[in-house]
Amino acid sequence: MEREHIAEAYFKKGYNCAQAVVLAFKDELGKSEGELAALASSFGGGLARMREVCGAVSGAALVFGMLHGFADPTDQTAKKEHYRFVQEFAERFKARSGGSIICRELLRGGTFESAHDLNYVDNAPIKKLPCVELVKLSAAIADEMLR
Repeated sequence: MEREHIAEAYFKKGYNCAQAVVLAFKDELGKSEGELAALASSFGGGLARMREVCGAVSGAALVFGMLHGFADPTDQTAKKEHYRFVQEFAERFKARSGGSIICRELLRGGTFESAHDLNYVDNAPIKKLPCVELVKLSAAIADEMLR
């Protein structure tokens, strides 16, 4: 199954956008589903529902860090290459998502009244929001870039 469909399935199970993207790569990450879900748990809803950087984007960044991140803070070359890779992902995501990586901008015109709309939190109108498509897009771009 393609990663975008794996991410979609996780999202539809109730995982947040970041968790769904990270879990779509669990076969490569060497951690359990529970560990990965916990690692990505804070990033849903644009960082704890604050509608900042899209959780699907953050999830891809977590995957990139786990697979190809730098560990030596003095290795400026590795740091620069890693940041450039994540920035390239963000540009590709923007190009295919309508020009943003910011949750509130991606959801403009959505069904929620505020950043903390309980109907959204309870997943009632989630099907009316583009989140599942953004999760799929993020997983697909991440997979393209890692191949």
